[in-house]
Amino acid sequence: MNDSPGGSLVHSLLDEAVAEAATSSAVRDRAGAWTYAELARWSRAVEAVLARRGVRKGDRVVLHLPTSRELVALFFGTSRRGAVFVPINPAMKKFQFDAVVDNADPVLVVTPDEFGPLWNEVERAAHTGERVEETEVHPDDIAVLVYTSGSTATPKGVIGPHRQVTFATRAIQAVLSYRGDDVVFCRFPMSWDYGLYKVLLSCAGRSEIVLADAESDLRLLSRMREVGATVVPIVPSLATMIATLAGRESGPAAPVRLFTNTGAALPGATIARLRAAFPGARVVRQFGQTECKRITIMPPDEDTERPGSSGLPLPGTSVHIVAADGTELPPGEIGEIVAAGPHVMPGYWRAPELSARAFRRDKATGGLRLHTGDYGRLDADGYLYFEGRRDDMFKRKGIRMSTLEIEAAAMDILGVRAAGAIPPSETRDLAICVESDLPPTTVLRELAKRLEPQKVPSLCHVVDEFPLTAHGKNATKELALLVEGARK
Repeated sequence: MNDSPGGSLVHSLLDEAVAEAATSSAVRDRAGAWTYAELARWSRAVEAVLARRGVRKGDRVVLHLPTSRELVALFFGTSRRGAVFVPINPAMKKFQFDAVVDNADPVLVVTPDEFGPLWNEVERAAHTGERVEETEVHPDDIAVLVYTSGSTATPKGVIGPHRQVTFATRAIQAVLSYRGDDVVFCRFPMSWDYGLYKVLLSCAGRSEIVLADAESDLRLLSRMREVGATVVPIVPSLATMIATLAGRESGPAAPVRLFTNTGAALPGATIARLRAAFPGARVVRQFGQTECKRITIMPPDEDTERPGSSGLPLPGTSVHIVAADGTELPPGEIGEIVAAGPHVMPGYWRAPELSARAFRRDKATGGLRLHTGDYGRLDADGYLYFEGRRDDMFKRKGIRMSTLEIEAAAMDILGVRAAGAIPPSETRDLAICVESDLPPTTVLRELAKRLEPQKVPSLCHVVDEFPLTAHGKNATKELALLVEGARK
């Protein structure tokens, strides 16, 4: 991994790709494609326009835009200017958007209405070759603020300095090995770190990224074939969709060699369906948080081994399992997952109390350690097994359990397309919500075959369309409301 100051800047990842693969395709969307040289030229035009508009080093630039080639150029151009890129999902609700803008305190906010005039300026700057004096950017300067989805609270802005962002990118690339002939088919917006880092990883691998966030679900497989997708980032809901569509269609599959999963664990049945539909493809399990990007990755050549494991820590990082009192636990024991290493971000933007709870100094080394609030265990070889988030774990009938194992059992039932378990409350017992054509009694009967009696929900609610967050995760609050409504 490149540890030189220049190599630790976000836009250095693009510049290194230009030096080695200038004429290779870098980024493609529905409107067309740019080579690495063209992307770099557009990013320098963005840099010039930002300077003309008075954007200075350290200023925040909020982009409330769909993910496109232009947004990628805005990302790298903002980095060159030494400003802070703040991408916001266009689907974010107004009250959350207002909260983010208030917190970020930007000098420039670009919405779809403001995008046209801004990009006209960029086009003129690109045509004339306008340049500005290069900003001196330091690896410890902030490159990006990534705001969490805010499904359960006001979004928090995770601070992403150049040094941590580039370290995480290079460490992930060291494990996944994106290649120059790879086509990365990305359905996720750059407002989510999963989508944002796919742009950076594609640069690191000199790969082409296809920005497919706006693609129709009905054309998903045909589009993957058209572009020759070889790497497909997924979450469980997308994996289920791909597997279902593949089961209905005939003809050759896209040449996928790698599916990479995050967001939640993939059920074994879904993994098997993906492998059957895309022969030779590896399905790589991962675990991470925006606060350090990625914590563990299952090595691709071990994708069929250690079922349930999310892999090993990134190179140059470590994972610890600690008890409530901070004591480190031995292999096999469940405790809080703590990540340490150069990928740990420095905290949340303008939220010192929240930062102090999650980001703590190691008394021995002085380095930051991320206390994830997630629970898991390590085996004797250092592989991580995720057991659930703090809110996922609960006791029922004297047994400690996690919503994740109940959801995994439900997803193993043929005909269940999505599942979300809702822990017991003061007024309701354990429940599960599923998207399926099966009756609730059938789902509960099948769960009884797969789970211990204490873990079988007392209530099943079937829906036609499963509620998901903008990032494809279970919308926990909406699920609970659906179940409560079904009981009335």
